[in-house]
Amino acid sequence: MIYRKDWNLRSPLRVFENSIHGGLGKGNLGVVMARAGIGKTAFLIGVALDDLLQGRKVMHVSVGDTVEHVRNFYDEIFEDLRRTSRMEDASAAHLQMERCRMIHSYGAERFSIEKLRRSVSFQKEHANFEPEVIIVEGFDVAGSTEADWTMFKELAEEAGAELWLTALTHRDEPVTNPRGIPNPVARFDAWISVMVALQPEGRAVTVRLLKDHENKDVANLQLKLDPTTLLLLTEE
Repeated sequence: MIYRKDWNLRSPLRVFENSIHGGLGKGNLGVVMARAGIGKTAFLIGVALDDLLQGRKVMHVSVGDTVEHVRNFYDEIFEDLRRTSRMEDASAAHLQMERCRMIHSYGAERFSIEKLRRSVSFQKEHANFEPEVIIVEGFDVAGSTEADWTMFKELAEEAGAELWLTALTHRDEPVTNPRGIPNPVARFDAWISVMVALQPEGRAVTVRLLKDHENKDVANLQLKLDPTTLLLLTEE
């Protein structure tokens, strides 16, 4: 395991996990929401790196971007981590990241949750790859249905995995949910265990925890992240 000392310095998940009761948890859905360009994908790559550097298997599914684009994004964030932390064996850590990660890419018109379910099943049966974390970024939450979210939930439970999704929000759309959950995510509250919102603040991005399972006393996070990598800001 290539992990703790190096990664703790920059991983927002260390603070984030302490604020969520029991983390996301197997079989549960989590959503990271923000306006376009704020860093939803980068934040979830940080979540993935946290797991990968512990030797946990991650399946990253991109709806819209190529495999090469996603892989380059991982390498960019990993390089920033290597440069700013005391990583003693970066080559071994990078190799572990590659070995434990699977990237899939779909065009928006080609993606379906059923295709994803079959892919997870195929990897388990024929490639000995059982993801403990599944990341789906680029899925059209605004155009989704309750049936879609039921299928995502069933997939997470069948795979015994944590399943994270991104959701696009809009600056001018009014928030009518009494707990401040933006549309369109508020419509699917019943299926989602953890909700996180990213907001630009000066030269940083802040993290707000909007839902923590059924806990009514949601922690007030004080995280400021690098706007490019969505890792914790360093003093430099």
